[in-house]
Amino acid sequence: MTELLAIFRALADPTRMRIMRLLRAMELSVGEMAQAVAQSQPRVSRHVKILVEAGLIDRRKEGNWVFLRAASNSASRKLQALLDQVEPADSEQLWFQADLARLNAIRADRQHAANEYFAQIAEEWDAVRSLHISEGAVERAMAALLGDEAFDTLLDLGTGTGRMIELFGQDAQSVHAIDRSPDMLRMARAKLPATGGDKFNLILGDFCELPVNDGVIDLVTAHQILHYSPTPERAIAEAGRVLGQNGRLLIVDFAPHDYEELRTRDQHERLGFSDEQMGEWFRAAGLEMEKTETLPGGELTIKLWLGRRHGSVVTPIKGMQI
Repeated sequence: MTELLAIFRALADPTRMRIMRLLRAMELSVGEMAQAVAQSQPRVSRHVKILVEAGLIDRRKEGNWVFLRAASNSASRKLQALLDQVEPADSEQLWFQADLARLNAIRADRQHAANEYFAQIAEEWDAVRSLHISEGAVERAMAALLGDEAFDTLLDLGTGTGRMIELFGQDAQSVHAIDRSPDMLRMARAKLPATGGDKFNLILGDFCELPVNDGVIDLVTAHQILHYSPTPERAIAEAGRVLGQNGRLLIVDFAPHDYEELRTRDQHERLGFSDEQMGEWFRAAGLEMEKTETLPGGELTIKLWLGRRHGSVVTPIKGMQI
């Protein structure tokens, strides 16, 4: 009864109802929420505190930013479903329409920031891409390798600008993406769809120490990120830990090469990976190598490795439930 009273008290304010509806559309920083409801940030922070204490929304720190999302507990999910069914009064409808217009402006601001970022790095990015086959060909090969097998839960390691969740996230019920760069996560957030944004969970963290429980993921993707890691075997071990029975790991990276400039200019820790090396790491992680593919390019060859977990995970649970 105490919990129910806290929820009712938390919702007994029009602004807090508006906040809940907005978080149904997408995750927002505290500053963005203030912009969306056209109120001061301190005032919005007070409303947020009440909703957090009632267990209706979660706060997540990402660098110097704090992001808000609808809580994943049963009470919050049922409330969100109820809000979808209740038709607002005419006066409330005007509020919500104005809120949604400002929300679209926030999306546009995010996209503008992403465009500016890519304009700044375009020359370096194009220099690396010119060395290998086109990204379009790589993405088609990834989709073909995965085939039509369904998956409910997707985790993208080192998501960067979020291309993998943009490419494969539409087929999943829940999508999680981790990166240690707040700037990259802001770029990824700019690509989230206008609808269904509540199924996406962007995590600030290290893909070698995943804040994810054992055996809860159906598909893990790692697109061109392992060559940046001094310990790629740890990332593969972590992917194996979080995969459930029959879960799959898809890695895309470079075959071995001697293009030393990538180490000095672009901070690559590893100059590609062999099938033997990758196979050893897969076995150590409890994964069976199911398919491989080679995509020759210019000076660099792209490799795809697809592994599968057979059997249950027996390591102790750690991290957070997702």
